[in-house]
Amino acid sequence: MAVYTEVSDEDLEAFLAEYDLGEMLSLKGIAEGVENSNFLLHTTTGSYILTLYEKRVDPKDLPYFIGLMEHLCEQGVDCPLPIHGKDGESLRRLCDRPAAIISFLEGMSPRRIQPYHCRALGGGLARMHLASASFEMARPNTLSVSSWRPLFDLSKERAHEVHPGLAEELERELEHLEANWPGDLPAGVIHADLFTDNVFFLGEDLSGVIDFYFACNDAFAYDLAICLNAWCFEPDTSFNITKAQLMLKSYRELRPCTKAEVDALPILARGSAMRFLLTRLYDWLNHPEGAFVKPKDPMEYWKKLQFHQRVNGPGAYGIDL
Repeated sequence: MAVYTEVSDEDLEAFLAEYDLGEMLSLKGIAEGVENSNFLLHTTTGSYILTLYEKRVDPKDLPYFIGLMEHLCEQGVDCPLPIHGKDGESLRRLCDRPAAIISFLEGMSPRRIQPYHCRALGGGLARMHLASASFEMARPNTLSVSSWRPLFDLSKERAHEVHPGLAEELERELEHLEANWPGDLPAGVIHADLFTDNVFFLGEDLSGVIDFYFACNDAFAYDLAICLNAWCFEPDTSFNITKAQLMLKSYRELRPCTKAEVDALPILARGSAMRFLLTRLYDWLNHPEGAFVKPKDPMEYWKKLQFHQRVNGPGAYGIDL
């Protein structure tokens, strides 16, 4: 989440007139994240999240994202529910951008990840994968292995500004990933961006998952690999095998993994690290002046990628073989 587009009082008042949400009390920008413009909206009927979809979101994908949230809510998964306007539609335009209002979830993202967070996350991810099985819409993963080289090409000439020799290292890694990327793994709807700021907790219990705007159809195990990278490394980028073991165990208790999925974890973790390294690298080198958002350090994911390059099998993640 972030703020790239400011909303005037006049525009917001006209927008809210299309809903039955009462009168506006306050609107505050949310600085976290890098993709869309997000605001915490308070009205006389409650609290909501207002999202303006920015350049990286294809408007044609929005019915998939909105429909998925509605489907998951119907299946009992704790996630935001899109709010319908007086005309029954949840998608409309504000400040010349697609926009939507979604329900507000109680809870907080963990500031310091504890093992119990990882245990709860694993079970929550499994429930989400199982609940989405009956979702009829589909969307390809536009940030999977085939997209990484074009993304790399946008930054390789300046990659040395971030780290000497980085372009050459990433070139070699891309060749490896392209040659060894697994296919035919069990697949379905995945979140694809399940970082800590997209998961809320009340105490030790997971209270909700937000930000489905990278959701797509891909290998379930790739979603697990993304979570390994986002949740199981310490601030110094050392890998915490206890956290990984708890996350994977609680996931597999609800949705058992095939041997092929387990065997693929190391390469999927490398690919996940590459995907987020490349988007962070581009954002770091092309940070727009005046944006109410701070780009994330690509070197964090370079260090994580180096860890995965050294592992000798899925046992390195604490998974029972």
